[in-house]
Amino acid sequence: MIVGYHLIWGAYGFWLPNDPRGSWSSYVGSLDLYRAGGEATKTDARHSVASAPHDRAARLAAKQAFQRPPVRFTGIQARAVGRGFADYARESYLPVWACAIMPDHVHLVIGRAHIPAERVVQQLKAAATYQLRTERIHPFQDETSQKCWAQGEWIVYLDPNDVERANVYVEQNPLKDGLPRQHWPFVAKPEYALT
Repeated sequence: MIVGYHLIWGAYGFWLPNDPRGSWSSYVGSLDLYRAGGEATKTDARHSVASAPHDRAARLAAKQAFQRPPVRFTGIQARAVGRGFADYARESYLPVWACAIMPDHVHLVIGRAHIPAERVVQQLKAAATYQLRTERIHPFQDETSQKCWAQGEWIVYLDPNDVERANVYVEQNPLKDGLPRQHWPFVAKPEYALT
């Protein structure tokens, strides 16, 4: 029985469609990026490939083909993203069980919602973007048509036995990058008994 989801998505420039570790992309939409890094590296892996050995220099060189620099949220921007998430969670009654807003990507563990998880991600991105623009700290504040989020998301479906593992993974994600543990007021533990 699916009780929730582990949602992961990147900021602009986080994960390339031709990342040497693999990607979930079928094509590279930017000619410049294609020239710099080659074809899409489609993988069917259902697990994270983030720690797979790869040519880091090739990945970083490909990122030089971007039209804009990759987004790296500051702590102040991450706090605004969190406020956007909090507003959305409160207004939509979305249960959020864990959250890590990293400089270049986001992890959330949520309970089931009344809409598909893909739509939840779209709305969370929109809420965060609205908050960044309202506070006038959007990474592309002067370029109103530019998005700070990458397209797409990864969704891991969670049964009751998966929730605690996902929560711990998300809570420890900042620590792996040498950042402090994050505490968000909109995060609450699941209210059902885990089996």
